[in-house]
Amino acid sequence: MHKIKSSSFLFYIIILSSCIVSLTNAQNNIIIKGSWAGKLQIQSIELRIIFNVKQDKEGELTATMDSPDQGAYGIKVDKVKFNGIDVEFNLPSITGYFKGRLIEDSLLIRGKWNQSGISLPLVLEWVEKIEKPNRPQEPKEPFPYQSEEVKFENKNANITLAGTLTLPEHGDSFPAVVLITGSGAQNRDEELLGHKPFLVLSDYLTRNGIAVLRYDERGIGESTGDFSSATSEDFAGDVLSAVEYLKSRSGINPKRIGLVGHSEGGIIAPMVALEVEDVAFIVLMAGPGLPGDEILMLQTELISKANEMDEEELKENLKLSREIYDIILIEKDSTIADSTLRKLFEEQYNKMSEKEKEEIGDKQIFIENKIKTLLSPWFTFFIRYDPYPMLTRVKCPVLAIIGEKDLQVPSKENLSAIEKALKEGGNQNFKTMELPGLNHLFQTAETGSPLEYGKIEETFSPDAMKIISNWILGLKRK
Repeated sequence: MHKIKSSSFLFYIIILSSCIVSLTNAQNNIIIKGSWAGKLQIQSIELRIIFNVKQDKEGELTATMDSPDQGAYGIKVDKVKFNGIDVEFNLPSITGYFKGRLIEDSLLIRGKWNQSGISLPLVLEWVEKIEKPNRPQEPKEPFPYQSEEVKFENKNANITLAGTLTLPEHGDSFPAVVLITGSGAQNRDEELLGHKPFLVLSDYLTRNGIAVLRYDERGIGESTGDFSSATSEDFAGDVLSAVEYLKSRSGINPKRIGLVGHSEGGIIAPMVALEVEDVAFIVLMAGPGLPGDEILMLQTELISKANEMDEEELKENLKLSREIYDIILIEKDSTIADSTLRKLFEEQYNKMSEKEKEEIGDKQIFIENKIKTLLSPWFTFFIRYDPYPMLTRVKCPVLAIIGEKDLQVPSKENLSAIEKALKEGGNQNFKTMELPGLNHLFQTAETGSPLEYGKIEETFSPDAMKIISNWILGLKRK
C-alpha cells in the first residue's frame, strides 16, 4: 500500500475540509435566498423594510434593500454574511446594518436594525411575493395629455433640475403651476409611504386644463446639486428657475403661472411670489402660518396624543423639545449651540433606563447624529423662520387649504395666522379653507396620525383636488 507523508495527508485534509465548507455554505445560502420583509417602528411611523437576497454562480450571496414606504428601492447591500444561523446585512451607503438570527424550523429572522447610532428591533419574514399597496388613484398610461421629461437650470446654484411637464392635449395658452414639495428629500411625485401625491394631483389638474411642472429636488432623482446643505431659501431659488423655464415654453400663458406648495412648499411659495412680480397666484396646501418652533411643538403634542402616549411622558417630551428649540433660537454661535446641546443630551442619556440605552445603541453616535440634524442648515432655518411677515407682503391671489385632521400643520392655528397676515397686508383676493376629515396629505383619515398615511388607499382627496382646480380656473384671466 502506498504510504502518504503526514504533510501531504494534512494538505489533503485541508482541501477536503474546504470542499465540505464550500458545499455547506452553498446549501445554507439556498435557505436564505428570496425576499425577507419586516416593519420598523420609528416613533409614530411604521416603515416596511425588505431585503432581496440572491445567490450568484459561485454560490456567494448578494442583496439589495427596499424601503417602499419611503420610495427607496434597490439600495445595495455591501456585504451579506450568513453561516447557517446568523445573518448580517451591511449598508454603508446609508450608515446602516442588520444583524439577526434565523429561527430554526421557521421562516423568520429575529434581530436589530442599526442606523446612525439608533438600534431598533426588526423581525424579518420570508415572503414568496411582495404585495404592492393598492393605490387606485395612480394614473396609468396612456395619458389623455402630453407628458414630457424636461430639464432646466438654476444658474445661480449651478445645478440642473429634472422633472416632468404635463400639458393638456387640446388648446393653447394654458394656465400653469409649479408643484413645490414638502420637507425632506422628495422626488417629483413627492413619493412617501407608498403614495405619489404629486403624480395624482398633476394628473387631475392637467386633465382639467392646467399645465403642471413637477421636478426632483436638488440632489434627488435625476437632479444635480447637494440637498443636505440647502435651506428653504435655496429651494426657493430652484422654484424661481422652474417659473422662468415655464415662461420659455410655448403653449403656456406666461401671465397665468402660479405656485402650488405643500407643507414646507407653503413657506417657499410666498418667498418666490415676492421675487417674481408676475407669479399669478399661489396655493398653500397645509402651508404653515406659524413659526417653525411653534409648528413642531404643536405637531409633537397632537401626534403623541393621537398615538395615545402617556401624559407624563408627553409632558417630558414637550419640555425637552422646548429646551432644544430655545437653544437653537437663542444661540447663533453654532459652536456654543453644539456644546450646550451635547450637555443636554448627556444629561438625558444618564436618566435613561438600561433598556432605553440598549435601544439607542452607541451613545456618542446617537448624540452626534442628533446634533448634526438639529444644527443642519435646513433645520436651524426652519426653526427660526416666521412666515407671517412674508405673507403680509403677498399681493397675488392666495388659496390656503388645510385638512381638519392635519396633525403636522394644525388647521385652526395656521389658517388663522395666514388669514390675519394677508388681511394685514391688504391682500384683496384670498381664500382660506379647512377641509373636513382630511389629514396632512389630504387623505380622508380617521385620526390624522402619520401612522395612517401608508395604510390609507386614497392618495389625494378628489374633493380637495377639485377645490384647487376650480379656484385656479376661476381666477380672472390677465
